[in-house]
Amino acid sequence: MMNVSKYKKQYYLPPETCMDWAKKDYIDKAPAWCSVDLRDGNQALVIPMSLEQKVEFFKLLVQIGFKEIEVGFPAASETEYTFLRTLIDRNLIPEDVTIQVLTQAREHIIRKTFEAVKGAPKAIVHVYNSTSVAQREQVFKKSKEEILKIAVEGAKLLKELAGQTEGNFQFEYSPESFTGTEPEYALEVCNAVIDVWQPTPDNKCIINLPVTVEHSMPHVYASQVEYMCKHMLHRENVIVSLHPHNDRGCGVADSEMGILAGADRIEGTLFGNGERTGNVDIVTLGMNMYSQGVDPKLDFSDMPHICEVYERCTGMTVGERSPYSGALVFAAFSGSHQDAIAKGMHWIEEKDPNRWTVPYLPIDPTDVGRNYDADVIRINSQSGKGGVGYILETKYGLNLPPKMREAMGYTAKGVSDHLHKELHPDEIFDLFKKTFENVVEPYSINEVHFQQKDGGITTKVTSTFKGKTITTEAAGNGRLDAVNNALKKAYELKYSLEVYQEHALERSSSSKAIAYVGIKKPDGTMAWGAGVDPDIIRASIDALVTAINNR
Repeated sequence: MMNVSKYKKQYYLPPETCMDWAKKDYIDKAPAWCSVDLRDGNQALVIPMSLEQKVEFFKLLVQIGFKEIEVGFPAASETEYTFLRTLIDRNLIPEDVTIQVLTQAREHIIRKTFEAVKGAPKAIVHVYNSTSVAQREQVFKKSKEEILKIAVEGAKLLKELAGQTEGNFQFEYSPESFTGTEPEYALEVCNAVIDVWQPTPDNKCIINLPVTVEHSMPHVYASQVEYMCKHMLHRENVIVSLHPHNDRGCGVADSEMGILAGADRIEGTLFGNGERTGNVDIVTLGMNMYSQGVDPKLDFSDMPHICEVYERCTGMTVGERSPYSGALVFAAFSGSHQDAIAKGMHWIEEKDPNRWTVPYLPIDPTDVGRNYDADVIRINSQSGKGGVGYILETKYGLNLPPKMREAMGYTAKGVSDHLHKELHPDEIFDLFKKTFENVVEPYSINEVHFQQKDGGITTKVTSTFKGKTITTEAAGNGRLDAVNNALKKAYELKYSLEVYQEHALERSSSSKAIAYVGIKKPDGTMAWGAGVDPDIIRASIDALVTAINNR
């Protein structure tokens, strides 16, 4: 039996109201980004990446546009140490990229970290110690004063060793488990560290406020961040960073609200890989900004490639419904959704091509390397005329009359429902041709001859029905009308020709035309046919015969 009574809140509100962040409705510029895929992300894998995979992943992060990349905890293992030295010794770090290394605030670990990072072009040394009530009481069994001393001594040692080690260093401090720490105490510790480092405009330090474990709703975290930003020493020379985890599923919200509250920087991973429920998903964060017209300063234009490298290197999978990156996130199976998307696409093409407002699609899928045919309009038993019509029009150049789109939609839906499968574009096109194009059973036409007479058209039609061939003459106000009258006369057919439409097949390899014919049966329902031929008259006749055969 579940026992909810054992859970009490483990977070602390600031001693003053901090809600200025709530007055803002969007993020107007990108934060500084730091990928921790190669540290947080890698340590969360069942099988950590090999050296070759780490190098490939590092190159991917550089390609995407990350300027700060945490590459590991070099004092933790020989593997971590070797990877760091590989990057440095092989000159794999671009001039505009800063690597970051993590170390606990313990002397021997800090010293080994500086040994490992020696010679790096630019490096952030990230030191941390736990400050939360739970960690102080249960893990370290130390007082507030003792925990503060650990942070200060670690900060002093970083400053000392940076002056003795080859390289260009920036300092970062994290009060680990910040979200379970009293804000006043977290501020006291961070300010003590800042006081040691004495940051300047040319050498800013980073204070990182991690959501090591999510304990609260995102607005509480935002208030905590705002409180820290308002009371932090040398705030103008401090880069306030966030490192959200996702225990409550709110990592993205924590980050966005934290930026509104004053944060300058985000540490996270591609697709949110990380310990437990993961780190914040930088792909989602960046693309959220992009969807609001804000440049995230990261390039996700080839999302399929990014997903492929990520999955191959990590052994993880990108969920089909992961925002912006999943294989199905732009897919519309619902008929009403497909219809709205198709109409929206036409609307922006005609009215406002420079502004994206298509219903159901928050961004243009092509911006992240997806395409409309394969990724957006997907056809199954839930689909309708809009989606089927859109695929036939955009991929195959068929502009069906509205009511014929409906008939084709029901045809595709029925086949999908019977087969219990999605229909791909080529299958839909084949189904259209099989059902509605140049159908010659049971009626077919062998020969047609026309003669202009008394201001009208007369025709002699030789046709076959169930093995019997007859020739019939009739007149009409045009060629198609004359053939129509001949067939009705020959076989005493009861229907009326209601719809005729034609257009060139621009996507065809030859100069063919397609004609569409709709006939109304005595019961009021419609039957449809299409004909394709270089001769538009022949195409029209084939469409009429197909409609008759589909009665």
